[in-house]
Amino acid sequence: MSEKVPSISEAEWEVMNVLWEKAPQTANDVISNLQGQKDWKSKTVRTLLDRLVHKDVVGVNKDQRVYTFYPLYSQDDCQRAEAESFIKRIYGGTVKSMLVQFMEEDSLSEEDIEELKSILDEKPKKKK
Repeated sequence: MSEKVPSISEAEWEVMNVLWEKAPQTANDVISNLQGQKDWKSKTVRTLLDRLVHKDVVGVNKDQRVYTFYPLYSQDDCQRAEAESFIKRIYGGTVKSMLVQFMEEDSLSEEDIEELKSILDEKPKKKK
C-alpha cells in the first residue's frame, strides 16, 4: 500500500461503510442511513464525520450549499491496513501464526481449508 491508512475506530467503521455503499453523501444522508442500524444521535454521527475528515480518511466537498462527504480510501485499503495492524498487534506480524491458530481451533470447515490451499497454491512464489 503506497499511503498509510489512518487507524479508525469501530464507530467510524460504521460511518465509512455507509459512505462506501454510496458517496458522496450529506451528513443528513449518513445519519438517516445509520438510523436503522444504530441508536445514535445526529450529533454523534456529525462528530464521527468530523473525526474522519480530521484524520484525512473522509473528504468533504464544500463547493455546494450543503457539504457532502466521500471516502478518501477504498474499503479494501482500509481492511488491509486493519488486518495488518491486527496481525502485528496480536500475532507479532506473522500471518502463519494466525492461520495455525485457526487450524488448531477447528474453526475452518473442510471447504474453507481447500479454498485456502487453492489460494496458497496460486500465490506467486517470492523471489529470494
